[in-house]
Amino acid sequence: MSQSLEQLQQRLSSLRWSESAAYLPTLISQAESEDWTYRMFVEHLSAYEQKRRDEKQIEKRLKWAGFPFYKTIDAFNVNEQQSLSKKQINQLKEFTWIDQLYNLILLGPTGVGKTLLSTGLGIEAIHRGYKVSFVSMGELIHTLKTEEFTRKSQTRMKRIRDSHLVIIDDLMYMAMDTREANLFFHLINDLYDRASVIITSNKSPKEWGELLGDPGITTAILDRLIHRAEVIHFREEESYRMKHRSSIFGQESVQN
Repeated sequence: MSQSLEQLQQRLSSLRWSESAAYLPTLISQAESEDWTYRMFVEHLSAYEQKRRDEKQIEKRLKWAGFPFYKTIDAFNVNEQQSLSKKQINQLKEFTWIDQLYNLILLGPTGVGKTLLSTGLGIEAIHRGYKVSFVSMGELIHTLKTEEFTRKSQTRMKRIRDSHLVIIDDLMYMAMDTREANLFFHLINDLYDRASVIITSNKSPKEWGELLGDPGITTAILDRLIHRAEVIHFREEESYRMKHRSSIFGQESVQN
């Protein structure tokens, strides 16, 4: 017995093909006008459903990642930051380093593009099928300290530990007490040999010990982060943010 279009849509929805259910009238019309075979129709229907599911998965992972802004890797101008060549950027975009569990440590002063580069790589990684988490050091420490008590922190830490790539921004921007340093060490230990980590910091690793306050913990953290890592030093050139700042005076500056 033939079914109405609405009944067919309801059946697709009950089978969790909700995207195809909404698109079905358009697809049927196109099939009739272009004389598709039954096989062609099924191929188009299933391809559309898969495409929309993939897109929704990306949207979900982008939301969960917690990026501070949405800027792709193309926003990072290699001509303005000579620490990386275009070839090296392309190598990073291949993401073999994630498959090999390599870490990236981006060092340099504030405003030179460390967060922009790490965010761009994280967004690109999500589009390539990886799970990514972005978290500032301050937010991370707060989340670790409240994980035992709040559902929100538990959910956030689970996503971080389940990620293929974890981006920790502004590492060591402030001193930690003993408990905070221990919590951070245990997270790095959990991620070791399970995920890649991108660290951004304006402090060199030799300065981290002063902020952690415990030479033993510092050594243990560094051993796990630098075991397989690429360390990139950003040059102390003019701040990326200063170059690209907006002005209420248009092309004129206050000094002009």
